[in-house]
Amino acid sequence: MTKLAIVTGAGQGIGEGIAHRLAKDGFAIAVADINGETADKVTDDLTKAGYSAKSYHLDVADRQSVFDLVKNAVSDLGELAVYVNNAGVAFIDEIVNSAEKDIRRLLDVNLLGTYWGTQAAAEQFKKQGNGGRIVNAASLAGVEASALQSAYSISKFGVRGITQAASKELAKDQITVNAYDPGIVRTPLRDGIDKRTAEIKGISIKQQQADCLSEISLGREATPEDVAKVVSWFASPDAAYITGQSILVDGGMRYQ
Repeated sequence: MTKLAIVTGAGQGIGEGIAHRLAKDGFAIAVADINGETADKVTDDLTKAGYSAKSYHLDVADRQSVFDLVKNAVSDLGELAVYVNNAGVAFIDEIVNSAEKDIRRLLDVNLLGTYWGTQAAAEQFKKQGNGGRIVNAASLAGVEASALQSAYSISKFGVRGITQAASKELAKDQITVNAYDPGIVRTPLRDGIDKRTAEIKGISIKQQQADCLSEISLGREATPEDVAKVVSWFASPDAAYITGQSILVDGGMRYQ
């Protein structure tokens, strides 16, 4: 039977990298994203490469849409094996200037979207009775909070909390729940972070990026593929005894 991996936020960036890596690992891929055009492009790239994939357009902040995603993807592509809560948004601003609408939207997507995905995946895994893997997108900002990213940091600390709590509740069903904590990954999301941070600090984007690069022990930014390799491991038989953990993928920016 075909094993299915659902990846939210798979239309670009880290999610796109995860979709390609898990397809290479042998999973059918549900490419889920709020942006239908980018999701369709990733799906097209995967199918042209000989992989099984289908696009699903939704906003993960809407709980019913997330449950419908799982139901439809299982019907279309096969038994659920991996659910990756990768979808996320960010905005940069000082705490005193952060707008309510921006804060609420970010928490709805990053925190509640992960909660809904965990609920929906767990329900399906329990129904199937064969265990499963839930993998969540946390962040370095959820290990050590970042200035100008207060709401984002809150959301990612929360994702780590969901990961730990769910892992304890779902272990009896052989469902593992883990998270990856990326540092600086060059994606469209990161481009926006650097642009706005540079504006607030009154420096050039080039200087902002150089300052961040100076904090990375390995001397380079991460690629989506670097993060995807960790997700691949969480989804593999080699990680069957790992649950409730979050792994920094930051090239040596912070040490636990």
